[in-house]
Amino acid sequence: MEQAIQSVQSFFKRKDVVISAHRYGIDAMGAMAQGLFASLLIGTIIKTLGQQLGLAFLVTAGGYAAAVAGPAMAASIGYALHAPQLVLFSLIAVGGAANELGGAGGPLAVYLIAIIAAEVGKLVSKETKIDILVTPAVTILVGVGLSALFAPSIGAVASAVGSLIMWATELQPFLMGIVVSVLVGMALTLPISSAAICAALGLTGLAGGAAVAGCCAQMVGFAVMSYKENGVGGLVSQGLGTSMLQMPNILRNPRTWIPPTLAAAITGPIATCLFHLEMNGPAVSSGMGTCGLVGQIGVYTGWIESGKAVTAFDWIGLVLICFVLPAVLSTIFCEVLRKKGWIKERDLKL
Repeated sequence: MEQAIQSVQSFFKRKDVVISAHRYGIDAMGAMAQGLFASLLIGTIIKTLGQQLGLAFLVTAGGYAAAVAGPAMAASIGYALHAPQLVLFSLIAVGGAANELGGAGGPLAVYLIAIIAAEVGKLVSKETKIDILVTPAVTILVGVGLSALFAPSIGAVASAVGSLIMWATELQPFLMGIVVSVLVGMALTLPISSAAICAALGLTGLAGGAAVAGCCAQMVGFAVMSYKENGVGGLVSQGLGTSMLQMPNILRNPRTWIPPTLAAAITGPIATCLFHLEMNGPAVSSGMGTCGLVGQIGVYTGWIESGKAVTAFDWIGLVLICFVLPAVLSTIFCEVLRKKGWIKERDLKL
């Protein structure tokens, strides 16, 4: 029995099938977010730009990009799992099936099913003399078969959870504004994908607005409060890139995470209760914050597509929630903690 287990472990190792939380929860999910960005997200941005400028080509190009979100996510996941070429290319069909059959919860269905299909495909890859037939056939049949069996249910569950969060936020905008803002913001800084989580749950509406607030609090907060240590380069890389760059510092001194998290707890309910900030663009934008200004573009896209009469109050709210308040609040909290000795010089150095 022990010998059989060792034989299986050896086979898995040779095939680079690593069953771990890091491989699936961080590598695969992060890659999935990149696939979403390179398809649905950038497609929506291009389409919106085309609509505003009256350029039909941009509208068409954006539509094509958004239409291949499922295949893009699946291929990205396969790449993160080190899938061989035939497996990687076959995942395109798997992603298309899972995303379509998963409905509103398509991204979550793609995430779960693409991982299984990729790993199964890796196991059979180059094990036969007719690999060019066997590997893509197994990968596609496993992936599409799982999609047919489980994607609708996965989508329904994800949609229900997302709807519950959005319903709760509508019912209790103050409390849920805090909860959603803090949790999604922390997910953005952790080595997991807040964008993928928001996309998988279809997080839009007021809850999406709270998520945007939390993500902006982390990114802008860390960027501004660490300006002394990191200068303009750090301001841009964190403010328009990702606050994930601070994770090594957070691990060394968890107290450095307090200022932007407190800022998120304040801006979240302000977004939901005062400005009624809603994300009615792509759900993935809810978890992007100020990364490439995707969160703000998503809010604007939602305004346009919903036919909302945008007022000066809406613009003021967007600027305050996404930029001004995170910068001011995080800096104030950080200075208080510096004076207490909880945050020391170079604790935020990238």
